Amino acid sequence: MVQIDAGSPKTPDARPKDRRAEILRQAAAIFREKGYHGAGMREIAAGLGIQPGALYYYFKSKDDLLHACQDISLTRLIERAREILRTDEPADIKLRAFIAAHLDLTLDELGGSAAHVEFHALPDEKLAEIVAKRDVYEGLLRKLIRTGIKDGTFRAVDVKLTTMALLGALNWSVVWWNPEGRWSSPDLVASFADTFLHGLRVDGLCAPNTNGSSR
Repeated sequence: MVQIDAGSPKTPDARPKDRRAEILRQAAAIFREKGYHGAGMREIAAGLGIQPGALYYYFKSKDDLLHACQDISLTRLIERAREILRTDEPADIKLRAFIAAHLDLTLDELGGSAAHVEFHALPDEKLAEIVAKRDVYEGLLRKLIRTGIKDGTFRAVDVKLTTMALLGALNWSVVWWNPEGRWSSPDLVASFADTFLHGLRVDGLCAPNTNGSSR
């Protein structure tokens, strides 16, 4: 991993946004390895090659790190979901893109952090902010599924139950997925998309896989 200069964060060549992003990726890796409750700020700092004091300059506590991991990923997920819903593609193509975006952001950008399913460890005020964003994101997926049902692409299913099942499968992948393991994130995209689309589509067929993923 690229080392971060342990010098003062206030030096002219410091890039706070880049450093925050690097810290979050390292925190995600430690959370994945040890779980949120088993991870420590000293371990995160050591993995970055900085002193704990430099880490506390950017994040006051482990709660702040967890909140930032959640807030950034959810903001990007919501933005991407809205972009997908605005396209003129059929509902099944949109759903495949939705699944791809979700896994790309949670597995690749944040390194498969288990923090994505440990958000309940946040204190109440920060938890409320994250739950509100998760509700917005869930609402966008429900809208997509309802649209597919209305236009005849998807079967008439329980929208809430289907949404929860899909998000549960996607989110839980951060717990068991290993970036050095058997399946790449594109493999997961192909498998999840084919499985859920096969179950949802009226004709039982899957939308074409256009991202070149291996199976």
